[in-house]
Amino acid sequence: MYNLHLTPEQREIRETVRDFVRREIKPIAVERDRLENFDQRFPWEVLDKASRMGLRTLSLSEELGGTGADNLTSCIVTEELAVGDVGISATLGQTSALAHAWFDRVMNAQQRARFLPQFLADDRFHLATAGHEPDTDLGWSYHRPPVPDAGYKTTAVRDSNGDWVINGVKNFITSAPIAKLIAVHVRTGSRKSGTIGISSLLVPNPTPGLTIREHDKVGRRLGSNGELVFQDCRVPGANLLGEEGKSYWAAPNSGRRNPRFQAMNLGIGQAAYEAALEYAQMRVQGGRPIVEHQAVGTTLASMAVKLEAARCLVWQAAWASDHGEAYVDGSLPDLPLQIIAKVFTSETVQQVVLDAAQIFGGMGVMRELPMQKYVRDALIFLHSESTNSVARLKIAEMLTGYRRTGSMAGE
Repeated sequence: MYNLHLTPEQREIRETVRDFVRREIKPIAVERDRLENFDQRFPWEVLDKASRMGLRTLSLSEELGGTGADNLTSCIVTEELAVGDVGISATLGQTSALAHAWFDRVMNAQQRARFLPQFLADDRFHLATAGHEPDTDLGWSYHRPPVPDAGYKTTAVRDSNGDWVINGVKNFITSAPIAKLIAVHVRTGSRKSGTIGISSLLVPNPTPGLTIREHDKVGRRLGSNGELVFQDCRVPGANLLGEEGKSYWAAPNSGRRNPRFQAMNLGIGQAAYEAALEYAQMRVQGGRPIVEHQAVGTTLASMAVKLEAARCLVWQAAWASDHGEAYVDGSLPDLPLQIIAKVFTSETVQQVVLDAAQIFGGMGVMRELPMQKYVRDALIFLHSESTNSVARLKIAEMLTGYRRTGSMAGE
């Protein structure tokens, strides 16, 4: 079973990130969150400092210039950053994870030689992956094959020169407006020829024919999220990432992935809990701090219990994603631990932030205090990756051994 005794290196990284959050993120997070102009709001100066600390390349292997952190360490760092701000955590966490997936695993030698030096040299070289599309997700067909034509509508075809020409729309794409390299997942081939499949193409930003618009969201406002429109967007044939028709992104989701989103969500809950505990010790009502009132004390205790239970699930899923052999020998149950962590953590954190806001009373809705920000940030995670209703259907299918094949939606 996974070891809860962190290594000295893991503890040192955690304390370093905590100190960075206290000094650099918390002092600016609430004020920046309130700004309407994206260019003024986005915390480039904080991200630059985090990059120089190695957080942008945390998961990239040491051989290629990164830190080589495992998934548990990455989740610990992701949570600590999210205690400061979840948007900053999302930007750094995604770039770190994609750097490992692309440069260490999927890119060929020529692609690595083209893009890796640029990535390592530029603190503002962030990465994005574009899968989600508007009006193509018809829901989860429980115990049924995928719905025909419910997958990607964005297409790519080769021209006479061998270049790829992309047309279509992607939305809700994390970091797309600020990323310098985007893996776009597209439909290639044709049903008539029997070659239809999902392929991934590397698209530098900017590229002619690509237009990106920043989404305006209620939460995670110090991060970036946008819509991509491709109109005869042309990229070289050599930008195919992996095999044609066999995108690394379109592999069936076994629920054994790194629970990075859940670690981010957990950080929001931890921040709300810490704020509520501090406020309850300072706020006096009835002649004594409200933490001494029984109802407040038990509420805080319940929040602590829920967060620790969620953290155990996240850490277990993170460790399991690095140790697949633990499923084989029966050390871990044959369950989709990452999806289980997603359901439990998102619902737990949602309740924790609402309880924390209740402890603040009327001050909980004041924009100059962070509590209202935590409520908005947590709301997004009820819908990240999938809704919890769909997540439960996935768990149910896995309990009965149902294996979905042939998905065209990148699930």
